[in-house]
Amino acid sequence: MKETPVKILDTRKTLPGLRILEKYAVSAGGGTNHRLNLGDMVLIKDNHIAILRRQGLGIGDIVRKARDKTSRHFKIEIETTCAGDAREAALAGVDVVMLDNMSPDEMRQAVVLIDHKAIVEASGGVNLDNIRAVAETGVDWISVGALTHSARALDISLELIA
Repeated sequence: MKETPVKILDTRKTLPGLRILEKYAVSAGGGTNHRLNLGDMVLIKDNHIAILRRQGLGIGDIVRKARDKTSRHFKIEIETTCAGDAREAALAGVDVVMLDNMSPDEMRQAVVLIDHKAIVEASGGVNLDNIRAVAETGVDWISVGALTHSARALDISLELIA
């Protein structure tokens, strides 16, 4: 995606024991490493949101609660599934808004609503057929789990000739 300023990121979805090597391969290939482990940043996922919404909290409340309970050194990222939630998260001061499994049209709408108040990450369902359309929505980052969990192994052999 050299024509756009978007960064292609890996995810934590790696093979057991090979995370460092797989992340190195992504970096060597021109991608960007996102997070090495769960301690690198706060990630508010859909399950967290579902539980906290049952307690009467909205997206803004959830972000503020995370910010109050977290060191200022940690970035906070939240997974959103609609443009309205993405806007609310950005207005509440989240560092990264993940647009999870949204269509390119939904992503474009969310990017406009976020209005540079947070980094915007596209995630879920990104593949070689749609990555250009996703990159052209204006997102800052595109995370692609397949960079690590679905990479094909290179068939290398060593033959000794006597």
